[in-house]
Amino acid sequence: MTASMENRGRRKSSWDSKTSVSSIGSVGTRQYRRSPSSILSSDSDIRFTRKKLTSQYKCGCFIIAIFLLFLLLAAAGVYVGYTFFLPKAPEEQVFRATFRVTEGDVFSPELADPGTSMFKSRSRDYRERLNLLFRRSTVRHGYLGSEVLALDGTEDKDLIVHFNIHIDPYYLDITAKNLEEILAKEIVVRESLYFKNLTIDSASLEVKPDSELPRMAAATTTPVTEAVTETPHPPRRCFPLELEYCQRLGYNVTTYPNLFKHWSVRDVRNDVISFRELVDAECYRHAYDFICRLLQPSCRKGAAEDEMILPCRSFCRDFMIGCGGRLQGKIKEYLDCSKFPEYGQGECLTKPGCVEELQSKALSPRVCDGVIDCQDVSDERSCSYCPKSHLHCGIGRVCIPRMKRCDGHIDCPDGSDEKRCLSLAPDLASSRKTETATPHPSLYSAEGFVTFNEKGEIGKLCTENINRSLPLNQSNTVLHAAAASLCKTLSYEKVASVNVVTDTEDNVSYVRMRNPTASEISFVRAKCHTKQVLKVQCADLQCGVQATHGPAGLKSLSKMASHGDWPWHAVLLKDDVHTCDGALVSGDWVATTSSCFQGQPKAEWRAKFGATRLLSSTPWEQERRIVGMVKSPVEGSSVALVKLDQPVSFNDFVRPVCLPKESMGLPVERVQCNTLGWARNREQLQRVQVKLVDKEKCENISITTVNGMCTEPIYGQNDCNEEEFAGSPMVCQYSDNEKWFLTGVTNWRIACAKNGLERPRLFDKISSNVKWIKETIASET
Repeated sequence: MTASMENRGRRKSSWDSKTSVSSIGSVGTRQYRRSPSSILSSDSDIRFTRKKLTSQYKCGCFIIAIFLLFLLLAAAGVYVGYTFFLPKAPEEQVFRATFRVTEGDVFSPELADPGTSMFKSRSRDYRERLNLLFRRSTVRHGYLGSEVLALDGTEDKDLIVHFNIHIDPYYLDITAKNLEEILAKEIVVRESLYFKNLTIDSASLEVKPDSELPRMAAATTTPVTEAVTETPHPPRRCFPLELEYCQRLGYNVTTYPNLFKHWSVRDVRNDVISFRELVDAECYRHAYDFICRLLQPSCRKGAAEDEMILPCRSFCRDFMIGCGGRLQGKIKEYLDCSKFPEYGQGECLTKPGCVEELQSKALSPRVCDGVIDCQDVSDERSCSYCPKSHLHCGIGRVCIPRMKRCDGHIDCPDGSDEKRCLSLAPDLASSRKTETATPHPSLYSAEGFVTFNEKGEIGKLCTENINRSLPLNQSNTVLHAAAASLCKTLSYEKVASVNVVTDTEDNVSYVRMRNPTASEISFVRAKCHTKQVLKVQCADLQCGVQATHGPAGLKSLSKMASHGDWPWHAVLLKDDVHTCDGALVSGDWVATTSSCFQGQPKAEWRAKFGATRLLSSTPWEQERRIVGMVKSPVEGSSVALVKLDQPVSFNDFVRPVCLPKESMGLPVERVQCNTLGWARNREQLQRVQVKLVDKEKCENISITTVNGMCTEPIYGQNDCNEEEFAGSPMVCQYSDNEKWFLTGVTNWRIACAKNGLERPRLFDKISSNVKWIKETIASET
């Protein structure tokens, strides 16, 4: 049989075709009946047609669609009902209970500390007794458990047990009186099954709902409609520390009111159980020390009134990281860590046990290694090379007696013992209160009295002899020249004001200029009968300066960063996790990249300054909250500025970097550039020296922009020793200028891995953003 295809007439569609079929050698002809849509004959058409949807099928599809729509509406109704109309499940009921054990158990001082093994063992015993009692009582269906909060009493006498009872109101509706009856019924039994070998005073039994317990004074007062005359509170005074729970603080005087507005030890005792719950929860290693330093703060004698000494801000932050989620509303209102004093900027109590904490983190080699890792310098001041009475130089394994401070001879490797011997201070009283562990100041004072520091003794500059021996015009010239020299020594650009004022402080030592008109000014001790002293205000702190370096100090930069090498470097933390880096360009602005914040959910961002090791702290380290971000309007730039909640305090280890001029280029032969990375364990800040290369090298690997700069490391293309975070700055130093300029900011992370090495080091130019950066900073000042 053969078949041939032919078209008869024009083809109407792809569904219609004509086929001619002939048979050769057939003996007879057999006719077949086919359906009208397909008839086979010797010369017939075969047509294929679409099958139309009948009304029966349409009806079925419509019913299915209606059913699916009904299911969708039902699901939406269930969701809305459960979300908005379902009654909220009742919250767990907590009852506070207490009783006194008169026989069978006694109180000992070790039981007052929840951290002791004796307390844990004794509290576990009472908890199991209570669980057995309630789980076999009428409240067993709704009983969730008990917890022993505290053990009080008189030593070697009666023991008082404080505990909570947790009830699920979904299964049980019960009152404090019902629970008290269950306990009382078991207590009065002579042979108690659950309190065997114990005699409990039934009159001491008390059960109250947690909501009815006394609370702290409210943070705010309710306004009244009629005027009232308030009696002013008496001046703050120091009192003996009487709270038994906080007897292990290392001091024996406290003051009222404390941070929580407790005005007496009785107020503290009424609330102490609530605070003990935080300690017992073991949410933070030093919770006991922190809580007791708030309930019974240390006190120091003052002139007009005594002073309360609180924990340092970093101590508060560490506590909040561990226990912040457990705080009750009223307690949380008072614990705003940004309002706590920062170490070195006001007297405060540091976190205890820094050396032990380093050892627990397997960081024992950091103790006595010459690098400060503790805020109180305890890791370096308890070493054989550094007696506790000495000053640590701040850099290196060198300590000096306090008498060698400003004695005319350099004893520290960075020369810090002979720096700022003449400086500015608002008064001597604040300078005397702040105990310095190193010669480096914790913050600069741009305004104040001209003070001297000689062999550990501080005093003021007297101008009495200048006013008497020189004419008015000449004396003003001499004082302005001395002020200009002082401001320059303190690394300020200019003098804002110079004034001679009368000193009001008592017990002050004075010095005077030996020869005011000499080319070199020298000072000599003298009396100041008129108490006329010099007050100066400096302005415009020099940028891009490494204050710990200098002609007499360190002259080279090592690969591993030391404290003070890069004082403008910022570590950006997202929910306490190191996420990006940045560079400080003013007191409250940090330059970084906007890519750090792309696609990020709402989170708390903080900036840390003065850090070279992330798991360590220093006396100069500072933290600020980030409260805003502004992205560069320059085309092709990802540079961003982030705003700090309050300006940083400038010191030798926290200073701004310089901004380049808009026309400043990068002549390769006259410039040294560096970026900063972190060691593979992200613990040690490291320097990476880079050079500018043709953009083609980066274009072959990545997408570049008109605002981009292509760089590569100078030493070792495959040296994987550091990891650069997004926002890491590229800073350059020109041969004719000792200052460091912010030249670029990287917009992505360079990982310390084989794949990371293939990613080019691209930086966004800062020179094209200078005008915008200056306008942004100026608009917020």
